[in-house]
Amino acid sequence: MREAGQLDPFDDLDVLADQYARARSGADRRAGRRLRDDFVRDALPFAGRLARRYRGRGEPADDLEQVARLGLVKTIDRYDPERGSFTAYAILTITGEIKRHFRDHTWGVHVPRGQQDRVLEFVQARAVLTAELCRTPTVAELAARLGLEEAEVLGAQASAAAHSTESLNAPLGDHPNGAEVGDLFGAEDGELTLVDDRTTVENLLCELPARERRLLALRFWGNRSQVEIAEELGISQMHVSRLLSRTLSWLREAMLSDVTPPWTASGPPDHRVLVTAGADGVRAAVHGEIDRDNANQIRRELLSAAGSCGSGRTLVVDLSRVPLLSAAGIAMLNAVHEVARARLLTFRLTGVQPYVARVLVIAGLRNLLAE
Repeated sequence: MREAGQLDPFDDLDVLADQYARARSGADRRAGRRLRDDFVRDALPFAGRLARRYRGRGEPADDLEQVARLGLVKTIDRYDPERGSFTAYAILTITGEIKRHFRDHTWGVHVPRGQQDRVLEFVQARAVLTAELCRTPTVAELAARLGLEEAEVLGAQASAAAHSTESLNAPLGDHPNGAEVGDLFGAEDGELTLVDDRTTVENLLCELPARERRLLALRFWGNRSQVEIAEELGISQMHVSRLLSRTLSWLREAMLSDVTPPWTASGPPDHRVLVTAGADGVRAAVHGEIDRDNANQIRRELLSAAGSCGSGRTLVVDLSRVPLLSAAGIAMLNAVHEVARARLLTFRLTGVQPYVARVLVIAGLRNLLAE
């Protein structure tokens, strides 16, 4: 039907349809059938393009293209040039056939058409809300978005789960004995042996302090590294390591004991403050990191040391054994300095390690460093 130089139907199907309609009007039955077959063959790429829009929805591409081609044949047989554009009519007919195929042939159980449409709206709304909220939306949020009752949303959710089913007689991979999926039902579940242990661990976790529970959650449920946990909690990585070791040791002991041992936070102390009095004043040597967890305790001990030092004397804080000083530690030292100045004491920091010294200089406490 198409001669050299004519437009490709993929570019302008309406031109080809108009030529077909005019040629068909004066042709006999045999010639009309040939013209129809030629038109169908020339328009097949258009049907294939519409079918490809629905790829990735669980149906084979060949099946979708076959449905689109049948829709194209229906379009050509029903086309009336007086009613408007052939392309617009073809799009409506072919896409309608494809959607009808999804409704009638892809559901595992029979679901009324109205419920099928509601399921499609539910699936789309759930995807949009999940992207907006960065979490799975609740039933109430879905109901508000769709303008439905919560019971209707639950019904759509149940129907969506019935869209795709799997046969119990489906082969189980490349099993040498030809096993089927149904053979898995009733088999021994190895996870059952862990039920008691999981229940025990859940109860023990409730007895831990809030910080230790959060630490375990970040490490084992959030897959966070010790460095990331340290930044989250505002403590050092070494402190995180100690807390994890201490907590896991307690859990291990509690799991193996008939009586739950008390949580005493046993283990090496996070810090020590050794105070010695001299002729010129008091010297307080701090051992260990100073962070948010122990800054208040160290402040109390240094203020106690300042209270034992008479006016006009010197309070020297030895930081030679302090490898790390957090923001809480800086605030603590500044508070002790203010109290010492109010009591007419000379306050000095000595033995400061290079890293800690840089932190103090950045914080504006250079004047406290002993020459």
